[in-house]
Amino acid sequence: MIMMQIKDSVNEAVSLLKGMIKIPSYSFQEEKVAGYLFNYLQSQKEKYDHAFEVFRIKNNIIAKPDTYCAKQKTLILNAHIDTVKETDSYTVDPFGGKEENGAIYGLGSNDDGGCVVSAVQTFLYFIRHRNDQNAGKINIVLILSAEEERSGANGMTLVMKQLPAIGICPDFAIVGEPTGMKAAIAERGLLVLDAIAKGVSGHAARNEGINALYIALDDIKKLRDYRFHKLSPAMGEVKLTITQIQAGTAHNVVPDTCTFVVDIRPTEQYTNSEILDLLRQNVQSELKPRNLTNKTSATPQNHLLMEGIKKVGIETYVSPTTSDWMRLEIPAIKMGPGESGRSHKADEFIYIDEIRKGIEGYIKLIRTLSEQIP
Repeated sequence: MIMMQIKDSVNEAVSLLKGMIKIPSYSFQEEKVAGYLFNYLQSQKEKYDHAFEVFRIKNNIIAKPDTYCAKQKTLILNAHIDTVKETDSYTVDPFGGKEENGAIYGLGSNDDGGCVVSAVQTFLYFIRHRNDQNAGKINIVLILSAEEERSGANGMTLVMKQLPAIGICPDFAIVGEPTGMKAAIAERGLLVLDAIAKGVSGHAARNEGINALYIALDDIKKLRDYRFHKLSPAMGEVKLTITQIQAGTAHNVVPDTCTFVVDIRPTEQYTNSEILDLLRQNVQSELKPRNLTNKTSATPQNHLLMEGIKKVGIETYVSPTTSDWMRLEIPAIKMGPGESGRSHKADEFIYIDEIRKGIEGYIKLIRTLSEQIP
């Protein structure tokens, strides 16, 4: 029944996506595409007799239904509107929005335009069916976020701080990214440490000084042997790898400094700060984090989202890539139309049928989640 009802939604989504592609929307330069989407939603608001409100926070767009009830659970339906820059190897116009053989080509079509337009049409579907008892137990809030590709401070991080001011208290989220409509129930974060071992220089022939390279090697062994005891149900253990090392100025000079790089892929069992503190206690070298905000995310095992995707029969996996999920402090999954392998590549595209499946999949999952609430 849903398939019959969304034919017009798919056509709207395709038209909206072509319009998005024609507007360059690099991270930190999303003003025009944000305006385009804001105006589109405002026109739909008029069409649906002001059944929802539309807000713009810098270049982020939020839509909130007029039936929003603080006593109900609130689901965030999110996708990001920014893109990376196009590569020189494009053979089609990256801003053309070309349709060919059932696909839409252009920069951001797959990452993350297909998710954006699918999320928009899903939101409007539930606006049309807001009196449906099988779907009305959840507040559905649409958030189209900026600066995701560059982890900007004025994207989802800013939005989450501002939501209470517009009367929105989110409980859980679906983060739209191209996953082939599989549900990522976890995504590893990233913690990169620059390590500096310090010694005292001297002449190698006279056995002078304190060799910083030896200090570094001792610390590297300690780091290799270190075990994080808390295991993640979805991801297993924290992964730690030494990836670079540099020391010395000449063959006969004992190095007074040795630097090396530690690449860590955390799990949800530890915060990045906790990992840093644990490792600092075990080495002589100074450990400096490049960024502590790329946190790991994982869906709680017994959460409503896990029950919903299991009931619908959606395949799950652990994602190797990060997203706006890491900026949320609420349970979430990552799921959307398109394929991650097409992202950030020349001649990016998404199939129209994938958009159709995206809208249908979102609707089916949200209805299932709503039906599980007493």
